[in-house]
Amino acid sequence: MPTGMIFDIKRYAIHDGPGIRTAVFFKGCPLDCWWCHNPEGKSAQPQLIFRKNRCIADKTCIDACPSGAITWDNGSITDWENCNSCGKCAQVCYAGARELVGWRMTIGQLMAEIERDIPFYDQSGGGVTFTGGEPLNQRKFLVQALMACKEKHIHTTVDTSGYASWASFKTLQPLVDLFLYDIKLMDEQKHIRYTKVSNRLILANLQKLSSAAANIIVRIPLIPQINDDAGNLMQCAAYLANLPHLDGVALIPYHDIAEAKYLSLGMDYRLPDTKPPSPQQVAEAEEILASYHLPVIDDQGSVS
Repeated sequence: MPTGMIFDIKRYAIHDGPGIRTAVFFKGCPLDCWWCHNPEGKSAQPQLIFRKNRCIADKTCIDACPSGAITWDNGSITDWENCNSCGKCAQVCYAGARELVGWRMTIGQLMAEIERDIPFYDQSGGGVTFTGGEPLNQRKFLVQALMACKEKHIHTTVDTSGYASWASFKTLQPLVDLFLYDIKLMDEQKHIRYTKVSNRLILANLQKLSSAAANIIVRIPLIPQINDDAGNLMQCAAYLANLPHLDGVALIPYHDIAEAKYLSLGMDYRLPDTKPPSPQQVAEAEEILASYHLPVIDDQGSVS
């Protein structure tokens, strides 16, 4: 049986599909989006995270680090280039300032976590959302998890960037009740610049999924100065309007609360001066999508 690399499990999620849900975060993603709000999900390997505000200055982490990557100068300092994420510092950090993010799970272990929430699914029409990272990066484990959920009659949602082989999507489709499918930029060169990969495979997979009558909600992250211009939104809308089947389109406004995560992981944050779009900007973007007769889902879950 395959194991999966998971970096978080969130209960009572209400924005990742219908009803009350359990969101399972898969580690590893083929994209490198500048605005990613889960940077700990990018790498497929466990990573050290250091939350400075939790440090109680007992300094045991210094001696525990075999690579000498931790020093002290009016506070704990991590040399991220020399840190190999072995996790030994986290083992002695009782305050939880240092933590290794990412752990292996079997299907049995994962289902034990999921099944605890079945009463909430039954009451609210909810279920499980597999997200990340990119869950299709761990296709074998994802398929096994989806099959186990189906055996328990649990509603399944997969939140995906769309960047995977069509063979993977074809295998998954009978096991997935709803796809949350990201579309970011229509211009291929801009897509490569801001995500590291081309959008051709993503758009091709979406077309095929739609033609296969899969249940799909397209989600467009609204990033100021990157993809919020009328030109990109109209191109997105025109493309989506020509799909044979689509359940809805939702805008996901950019937020900057993940900046602290990047610092805690020793990663550069590439949008330090970007501010979230205003409610008016979001409304104007929704109007563009609606003008193409698309079923736009607002932040209250209503379709216009």
